[in-house]
Amino acid sequence: MQLLVIQTAFIGDVVLATGIIEKLHRQYPQAQIDFMVRKGNEGLVKNHPYLREVLIWEKKSGKKYKSLWDLLQRVRAKQYDKIINIQRFAATGLITALSGAKETIGFDKNPFSRFFTKRIKHVISDGTHTLHEIERNDELISDFTSGPPERPRLYPSPADEEVVKGYQQLPYITISPASVWFTKQYPADKWVAFLRQLTPAYTVYLLGGPGDADLAANIQQGAPHLKVLSLCGKLNFLQSTALMKQAVMNYVNDSAPMHFASSVNAPVTAVYCSTLPSFGFGPLSDKQFIVEVKEPLPCRPCGLHGRKTCPLGHFKCAHNIQEAQLLASLA
Repeated sequence: MQLLVIQTAFIGDVVLATGIIEKLHRQYPQAQIDFMVRKGNEGLVKNHPYLREVLIWEKKSGKKYKSLWDLLQRVRAKQYDKIINIQRFAATGLITALSGAKETIGFDKNPFSRFFTKRIKHVISDGTHTLHEIERNDELISDFTSGPPERPRLYPSPADEEVVKGYQQLPYITISPASVWFTKQYPADKWVAFLRQLTPAYTVYLLGGPGDADLAANIQQGAPHLKVLSLCGKLNFLQSTALMKQAVMNYVNDSAPMHFASSVNAPVTAVYCSTLPSFGFGPLSDKQFIVEVKEPLPCRPCGLHGRKTCPLGHFKCAHNIQEAQLLASLA
């Protein structure tokens, strides 16, 4: 059986989609599973043991539509038995609808879902609790699999583990301070206030991409009594995940690094500013802590995915979080 899973959204969405790959492999260990992602996210599943091939859509390049056309031809040539499209936007819906696969499955919110062989209602809540994203995704394959959803899983290689080995000699914590959205990002001065409460017992590693280096430098300068090292731009996705696995604690925003931690069951403290854990994208690690403002704010949440600025200008959902709340997960 040949299967294709499609998720061309953002980094965290791809990590969460790996739960489907885990379950498909467990139920159909002989199946050949392919995965379609946007260019830049393929590193998340490099050398994945359960994937035959990773198809890459050059979504942001000037060749966006040519790349889409080329992907369609490759997909049609594969003659998949099933295509499971997690993405809810038109481009991947078009590929799915024209794929020639025996069965095409996707959410009803995809504009081309009327042409799929099976449409699944995209449900935020089942009436008793808000579904986690892995539960929503699992609905796509519930007709031909059994059991609960599988957790997402990333697979750092032995080489990735070797890269970070030198950072793991003493107890350490990691902080992933950045986010694409301003209102999801715990402010730099708040991270500094937290670090000033720490003793030198821990080394602190700041994780992120090359574009996060200035943010990390600002945080470093605010805590001169600690050994704070910026690894922004120095580690790839899987190396960062490997480092998080052995940390005493990993501090993250409501963003992709939270899902990195979940993917290796690493301890995690997730700081929520404008968004809520009940949106269904919370941490899945056994050891997890949620930090959010204690008092109810009439303006929170101000959106599902965060905003570029605080609509009211005060950003109380971040500034009113107390440092003691972050310290509590180290107790």
